[in-house]
Parts: sequence; C-alpha cells; structure tokens
Amino acid sequence: MPTPERTSQRQIVDAARDLLEEGGPAAVTMQAVATRVGVRAPSLYKRVRDRDALLELVVRANADELADRLGASDCMLAALARAYRAFAHDRPEGFRLIFAGDAASDEKRRAVEPVLRAARDAVGDEHALEEARLVTAWATGFISMELAGAFRLGDGIDAAFDYGLARLTGQAQGS
Repeated sequence: MPTPERTSQRQIVDAARDLLEEGGPAAVTMQAVATRVGVRAPSLYKRVRDRDALLELVVRANADELADRLGASDCMLAALARAYRAFAHDRPEGFRLIFAGDAASDEKRRAVEPVLRAARDAVGDEHALEEARLVTAWATGFISMELAGAFRLGDGIDAAFDYGLARLTGQAQGS
C-alpha cells in the first residue's frame, strides 16, 4: 500500500512564498520548505524537481496573484498601477522575484494583459505598448525605490505616487 500524501504542491509553494517574504530568496531551501509543511526534505522531490523548479513555481504563483489583482481592478491605468503597488507592498520579495531574470514569461504576459488593454483604451492601438511600458516602468521604478527605502526626503510617498500617476495618465491630481 503506498504511503499517504502528506503535502500538496500548493502547500509546498505557499510555504516557499511565505519563506521568501520572511527572508528573501536565500531562505527558500528545500529543507526549510519541508520543515514548514511538516515533512522530510526528500518527500518534496515527489512534487518538485529541485529548488530551481520550486522558485519557478513561486514566480508563477506570485505572477498569477498579481494578474488576479490587476484583473479585479476597474482596469483603468491608475487603478492598475495602484493594484500593482498594493501587490508589491503585500509581497515585496515576490514582486522582486517576478521581475528578476528569466521569470516565467507566460505568467508575466497574463499579468500585463490588463495593462495593455487599459493602454489601448487610453491611447489607441498604435501606441498601446509604449503607454503600457511607460506606466509599468514608472510604477516599477517608483515601487522599487520605495521598497528599498530610497525616499528619505520627508513623508508623503502616497501623495507622490498619486502625483506621478496623475501626471502620467493625464488625470487631474486627486483622481
């Protein structure tokens, strides 16, 4: 009779995501994940090939969550940028990992599709990609600096984000 399954791939990925947020990528080890889900490390290999595959699954799970959050917004560029920033605040290490290196491209595409749609609505087909890149690059840069603690000249970071977003999207401040 086979040994009963004591953990699922989803539990493993969730544990790895939590470890990532607690200690960065170095904290995501097969041993640490096994301890978190209550099994011995060799048991994980029934569900995940190795640490690289585990990190790929973590990227995919984070990108899926980001895509879901973006899709749940009103899909206007400003709302998308705010949802993007909220995700980064909730999962800063996951945010960084999504955009590090060769993270899974299918998940990235799914995450950016609402941004491309909103950009098309805002500026038309001809410049939709450029608009999406502009807003995404600005938001990613702002958020990355914010997460790194680079904004040290006074408070008002939320207001600064809103100001930049309003300038980029051509909305009146406070929209």
